[in-house]
Amino acid sequence: MLLAAALCACGHDTSRHLAVVPPAPVPPPYRVVIPVPAPTSRPVPLPPKAPEELVANISSLGRNFNGRVGIAVRSIDQGWTVSSNGDTRLPQQSVSKLWVAMTVLDYRDSGRLTLDDPVTLTRDDFTLFHQPVAALVKGDGYHTTIGELLRRALTMSDNTCNDRLLRYVGGPAAVRDFIRRKGLGDIRFGPGEKLLQSATAGLEWKPEFAFGDAFTRARARLSPTARIEAFERYVADPPDGAAPAAIAGALAKLKTGQLLSKQSTDYLIGTMESSKTGRQRMHGAVPGGWNFGHKTGTGQDLRGRTAGYNDVGLLMAPDGRSYAVAVMIGDTPRAIPERQALMQAVVTAVVASHRGPGYSVAGGTRPSDATAMSNN
Repeated sequence: MLLAAALCACGHDTSRHLAVVPPAPVPPPYRVVIPVPAPTSRPVPLPPKAPEELVANISSLGRNFNGRVGIAVRSIDQGWTVSSNGDTRLPQQSVSKLWVAMTVLDYRDSGRLTLDDPVTLTRDDFTLFHQPVAALVKGDGYHTTIGELLRRALTMSDNTCNDRLLRYVGGPAAVRDFIRRKGLGDIRFGPGEKLLQSATAGLEWKPEFAFGDAFTRARARLSPTARIEAFERYVADPPDGAAPAAIAGALAKLKTGQLLSKQSTDYLIGTMESSKTGRQRMHGAVPGGWNFGHKTGTGQDLRGRTAGYNDVGLLMAPDGRSYAVAVMIGDTPRAIPERQALMQAVVTAVVASHRGPGYSVAGGTRPSDATAMSNN
């Protein structure tokens, strides 16, 4: 409009001199297309699968045994686990000495003790039941080392040696802290042998129980009702209870160096291999050429029942592959040979699975016979 006004003001003839307005820009006749690739999904690797025959055998062994039993087998190399009642919390008894030993060695790894540290045992250190070291304690005590106590606790299952080590590292709280820090799962640690065994029997601990047969006589004076009630309380909710699958997982962590230094790992596994207890439990079915390091646990008997009859350990094949195995019988009326047969049947099944179809364990049974062993 201003332009038109200006032209009029200049006296030009607008009919002859029209203003030229440039056309609007025309978009180019092409487009830039950026290809967007179709979304792709990466395949999620499946967890390793356990051998089907081993799964069937372990399930059958646990199902057909008369009693509260839990079984767990973990392949340390492939990562699979086979179990029967593997998540059931069962009494550990002396299996718990493993966690004391690991705590001691963890202290060693952090520089808080050495295996050569001197220790003196006195009569005040006595516990009850199995304590062969008591014979070595004289007037001024038994002068020994942390390493010697550890060896006796693991290979002889000496209760007094174990409880002395427990006090040395700070008591049950220190062991529970180790279990928590290392993420070992559903593993409880009890109050120590004196309090645990007294409560299981229905008694309160007294120092005189550590000598002679004082504990046995005090237990015998209890009424049958009191004994049974205490026994049932312990079996139903053991303060030292643990799930077999958790124990197998902890042993796998030990073997792969996730819990201790290499030096302490080798020391502990080597000491477990030299154990003198439970030779007719799982150890009785280990074939030649295989290595086996383990820890047993046995609870009190009451009218033919046993509150905890266990064996857990590392089963190592000649080719280097290994398995963590836990067999825990929380409560059963079965005779000891039948309990041992169950444990040996588990090892038999693992070895046969390792070797593959067509193999049997020398001097043992084929996997198909494992179930029959548990029913004899």
